[in-house]
Amino acid sequence: MKILITGAKGFVGKNLCAQLKNIAEGKDRRFPELSIDAVYEYDLDSRPEELDAWCADADFVFNLAGVNRPQNASEFMEGNFGFASTLLDTLKKHGNACPVMLSSSQQASLTGRFGNSEYGRSKKAGEDLFLAYGAQTGARVLVYRFPNLFGKWCRPNYNSAVATFCNAIANDLPYTVNDPSVELELLYIDDLVDEMIACLQGKEHRCEFEGLEVLPAADGRYCYCPVTHKVTLGEIVELLKSFAAQPQTLIVPEIPAGSFAKKLYSTYLSYLPKEKVAFPLKMNVDERGSFTELLRTLSCGQFSVNVSKPGITKGQHWHNTKWEFFIVVSGRALIQERKIGTDEVLNFEVSGDQIQAVHMLPGYTHNIINLSDTEPLVTLMWANELFDPARPDTFFEQV
Repeated sequence: MKILITGAKGFVGKNLCAQLKNIAEGKDRRFPELSIDAVYEYDLDSRPEELDAWCADADFVFNLAGVNRPQNASEFMEGNFGFASTLLDTLKKHGNACPVMLSSSQQASLTGRFGNSEYGRSKKAGEDLFLAYGAQTGARVLVYRFPNLFGKWCRPNYNSAVATFCNAIANDLPYTVNDPSVELELLYIDDLVDEMIACLQGKEHRCEFEGLEVLPAADGRYCYCPVTHKVTLGEIVELLKSFAAQPQTLIVPEIPAGSFAKKLYSTYLSYLPKEKVAFPLKMNVDERGSFTELLRTLSCGQFSVNVSKPGITKGQHWHNTKWEFFIVVSGRALIQERKIGTDEVLNFEVSGDQIQAVHMLPGYTHNIINLSDTEPLVTLMWANELFDPARPDTFFEQV
């Protein structure tokens, strides 16, 4: 399959091109049935003869080219409707009735706050042109009205509030939230790209529109991405501020699979300047070695790393409710646990050569002994709750 992408250097284009190349080069193995022979990347610096040749050769066309913020309003129609006309005329010239996808916008609904949008009118004109082209040629036409987009590589201070806020908060720049209660419908770039891959497989999601409302319909004239998120500006900014505080708090916010928070966190990280990519951790160092908290979670405990010098014993305490995993990743150790009030000792000899996770049981006093006379012992530790100095639940008693 040979794929033509117009607007290939834009936000959506860059992400789509990168994923198509992953598939073509066998790096993404989720789509074994897709064979991609070429990805033709057309943008403002491409030559007209390239567009002509690629329109003759393409098996699928993604038309992502468009004008979002021109100097003059008249450029909306020229950039969004005019180029669409050129593209479709070139396909017709070569008798190429391959499937064509159009990137449109919710503003094409021309309803509500979009009722007087010059940009929306230009997008609606492009939609009508594509639909008429499909009726005339029999080509499969896929017209998408995208909501607000976000994700890595999105240009801040342009047409994405999320990109603007991510960039500002990541780089300590000023920003303004005029009305925190304003709700946005947001589409994450990976979800959009997944839908574009579905298009190549003939599995696009069809619909009709009633204003901005999506009405799924197998034979619908339009298409839509089924996964979007409705979030207020205030919620977005509060999440971003919590992400920015993570180097100080060590707290990783809850980011369940598929959640908006998870996608926003990945987006935020893509805007970090070099000086924030790495940050120091507080090491608690003494004559025995060191202990360093790594990450804290809101509901799933915390992670730490413990370094013990040769021959050193650490621990010698027990907990009522707290429990831990000790995972030796380098060196050799003896882990001992004794149930309070008994003489029975559980012994576990462990090493980084055969990594194991050992439970530190509630009600058992425990220790960890570095068995080496020369090498440090490195142990990853997880506790089921955050350390609370006011209620440490830690009581000294030798094993």
